[in-house]
Amino acid sequence: MKILIADALSDKALEILSSVNLSVDVKTGLKAEELQNIIGEYDGVIVRSAAKITKDIIAKGDKLKVIGRAGIGVDNVDVQAATEKGIVVMNTPQGNALAAAEHSIGLMFAAARKIAIADRTMKQGKWEKKALMGIEIYGKTLGVVGIGNIGIIVAEKAVALGMRVLAYDIFVSKEFAASKGIELVSLDTLLKESDFIAIHVPLVKETRSLINKDAIGKMKKSAIIINVARGPVVNEKDLFEALQEGRIAGAAFDVFDEEPPPKDNPLVISDKVVCTPHLGASTAEAQDKVAVDIANQIVDYFQSGVIKNSVNAPSVSIDVAKKIAPYLKLAENLGVIVSAITEFPIKEIQVQYMGDIAEMDTKILTQGIVKSILSNQLEGVNYVNAPSVAKSRDVKIMESKMGEHEDFTCLLAIIVKGDGKENVAYGTLLGKKEPRLIRINKIYLEAELTGQMVFMYTNDKPGVIASIGNVFAKHNINIGGMHFGRENVGGLAITLLDVDLKVEDSVVKELTSLQNVLNVKMIDLA
Repeated sequence: MKILIADALSDKALEILSSVNLSVDVKTGLKAEELQNIIGEYDGVIVRSAAKITKDIIAKGDKLKVIGRAGIGVDNVDVQAATEKGIVVMNTPQGNALAAAEHSIGLMFAAARKIAIADRTMKQGKWEKKALMGIEIYGKTLGVVGIGNIGIIVAEKAVALGMRVLAYDIFVSKEFAASKGIELVSLDTLLKESDFIAIHVPLVKETRSLINKDAIGKMKKSAIIINVARGPVVNEKDLFEALQEGRIAGAAFDVFDEEPPPKDNPLVISDKVVCTPHLGASTAEAQDKVAVDIANQIVDYFQSGVIKNSVNAPSVSIDVAKKIAPYLKLAENLGVIVSAITEFPIKEIQVQYMGDIAEMDTKILTQGIVKSILSNQLEGVNYVNAPSVAKSRDVKIMESKMGEHEDFTCLLAIIVKGDGKENVAYGTLLGKKEPRLIRINKIYLEAELTGQMVFMYTNDKPGVIASIGNVFAKHNINIGGMHFGRENVGGLAITLLDVDLKVEDSVVKELTSLQNVLNVKMIDLA
């Protein structure tokens, strides 16, 4: 087996790969065309962040079986193209967590004590002691948005520094947070009460522009934002305007919308912002660890077929894939629905299989459900690691089976619980092929599970549907299908719309403002 190392890796990683008689070529700094020309020779390729494994390169990788990313993010790998070609994509989600957390803490200190400006002005021969008055960390409140692998380390270190630590994370229980000395609060509370706000969430649909004009408007004027996650989580334009107008005190950024950012990026040149060039994982120790981790994963894969930290679906035989595919689609899409409508910390996921679906090996179905639920808020969750991620976050997984159901040949139920609340969703297959949603909590309805959907809780009142339709007509958004259900006459109702285009956040906000519209969620099942 031949392995291509397309980015610089530590000698330790090369030793691991070579020790099992894998043929290893180290060719770094290749241009896209050069990589495309040689990729067909290799069974596996390992990258860090510089080399990009595009769709065109993957298309030429006729022997390629595995792509290893030494790090957590796989933005430089076309995962969809790899999946379609049957190539396993692996990452190393744990290896650089400490490095990124330490960098976040370092940026907080740098912003609080104006270290970057002090260093720069000193080198200019200036002594601006009076102008560079800072603030202390001790006794201040740090709000951590997302306490996953990195955020939890940041929170723990902040507690040790004598800070009050607030956290927002819908997948963490209050008990778990309290055990770490952390107060689990709503996002609004975190924004209003924090002196420093550290962002540690993945870039998913729900987190893009999470920190925008509205969010910044809830912060203290003395607040400082730290972003070591992904650039687009913070709206750069809104942040810069707030800094200019004095609505927020400062920021410290390691990540940007565009990397490297343009020289005229106002955040980069602002004295109110501490900037670093995506250094979160750039420590010798972290680079060694992620390199060793990916090398061991590649060895395990080629020696025993073990797939660890895969970010795409595991391989199955053609026969099994054909049989299970409709059920898996139903399971995953139903999981996305449940996750989208759940606004409390999930502590328990119950999955009930009834009818012919109960006769199958449901392990991959349950893992698909857990993956769909957790990946709505967490980066790097996949079939392989979904159960362990759930366990690490104190989420209990329960599965039950019933061989028959009086009304359906196939019925799947997902129940999520937490904080004394629960959400329930039921689904089935139409003609054993087409996934259908048939019930949410106590409300029955029938809807095809596919494409872009808009989910709304409403009051069952005259004129509600008309007002919703007017908003869509106003924004030239075509409605492909409408599905309704209600608990009782005049009570709580659900409106579920199939739409041809993604509904922008501004439209969602407009819908939410309508009379008798209680909640609106955009759901992507494409």
